[in-house]
Amino acid sequence: QVQLVESGGGLVQAGGSLRLSCAASGRTFSSYDTGWFRQAPGKEREFVAAIRRNGGSTFYANSVKGRYTISSDKTKSTVYLQMNSLKPEDTAVYYCAADQVRAWFDRAYEYRYWGQGTQVTVSS
Repeated sequence: QVQLVESGGGLVQAGGSLRLSCAASGRTFSSYDTGWFRQAPGKEREFVAAIRRNGGSTFYANSVKGRYTISSDKTKSTVYLQMNSLKPEDTAVYYCAADQVRAWFDRAYEYRYWGQGTQVTVSS
């Protein structure tokens, strides 16, 4: 069992930056892959980024590639999402998710454990 708690969301102007954190509890967290997803009002949840359990590989949605960076600190059982050059269309609730991904890192059904989400609002 893994519990996830996101933090770091807020209101920022377009072009600004935010860093989201996903703090995990549970001794087996190091054996899980972690992903970030987001959901804007009236839209479906979409993949943002993911990192393999060994921290060696990362994956990004095309819409955030080059602007977002996912990283992990195993000593703190925390995964980060650094978001730069934010755009109004990045506004959404951002969710952290974890599990042992079998095939597709960008599919929400691959992840059993989810945080409660943190709101990111980008003003124009």
